[in-house]
Amino acid sequence: MSKKKKLVIFVPSIEDGGVEKNLFLIANYLSNKNIDVNLITANLDKKKNFSKQVNFISPQSSFFNKKNRLFKTLFCFYLLLKFYLKNKDILLLSFQANIYAIFFASLFCINIITRSNTAPDGWSSNIIKRFIFKIFFKYPKKIIVNSLDFKKQLDKEFGVNSLCIYNPLNDEIIKKKVQSKIKFSFFKKKFNNIINIGRMTDQKDQILLLKALNKLKNQIKFKLIILGKGKNKQHLENFIFKNNLKENIKIIGYKKNPYPYLKKADIFILSSKFEGLPNVLLEAQYLRKIIISSNCPTGPREILLGGKAGFLFQVGNVNELKNKILFVTNKTNKKNIKDKIKKGYDSIYRFGFNKNMNLYLNEVKKYL
Repeated sequence: MSKKKKLVIFVPSIEDGGVEKNLFLIANYLSNKNIDVNLITANLDKKKNFSKQVNFISPQSSFFNKKNRLFKTLFCFYLLLKFYLKNKDILLLSFQANIYAIFFASLFCINIITRSNTAPDGWSSNIIKRFIFKIFFKYPKKIIVNSLDFKKQLDKEFGVNSLCIYNPLNDEIIKKKVQSKIKFSFFKKKFNNIINIGRMTDQKDQILLLKALNKLKNQIKFKLIILGKGKNKQHLENFIFKNNLKENIKIIGYKKNPYPYLKKADIFILSSKFEGLPNVLLEAQYLRKIIISSNCPTGPREILLGGKAGFLFQVGNVNELKNKILFVTNKTNKKNIKDKIKKGYDSIYRFGFNKNMNLYLNEVKKYL
């Protein structure tokens, strides 16, 4: 009887965001389906997020937790090589550092499936990079992406036939976590309570949201909270202070459970320059929030049904964002807004947990 292959999930740096939520769900789900799941990462601090059935392979020290991605990736290749030499018969599922993982897989003739998390706009910005990706993307057994727009873009640019599997929305987790009680009094009645959730980076472009609200500070009553952490925090805080917005805008940092804050908000705004399939839009849709999002590649347009289930504005267009905020805060537009919220909620089934998890299971089983 042939020995069963082991699945190795390769993700050198586990951070705090939507990609990681999907990682936890997928790894735990597959391990619960009689798959031998082995996860390689440099982040020992994330072990608690995985079920005991997942063989968690990491440094035995927290030294690596705060190191940069390249440093973590190099060390994780040492861990991967060590695991491969001992086990040989493996299937590699790469969540990160895909080109490096593909090179490793091709070197040792290992079957590999890669999962791309963000649209090519975010990681193939020059000709040399595109050339390298075009060569290496021919090797994986399958490239998994998380939106149909993403698939179209990737297939066209790199000549591949990727597989779209939507991010699975676990509504049971949301139902449970949204009930948590929080001490939070910043939002006020008779105000337009707005929330943004995401890393404070150039990609998420929260400064655009601050500029739009600064233009509106004498026209509408609003409160905005930003949940997240990142290198642009000080830049955002400087803008808030300089424009006397401290009474209106609060940065409250990363929250492991953002759902109670999202529940208390009226409006969710995504200002990103690019995405893959933003989980937070799905969560806002599930909690029936008014959604305003940039029409960035990729995901928002697909989730919001081309604008039928929310409001889209051109990436980087501060005046268009300002006008969308004015529209949704105008009570005369209440019926239009309610219709969009309902259409969004009714379309959530596309991202069903079991439906999309089974697609992952079926794809992995093909090569085990």
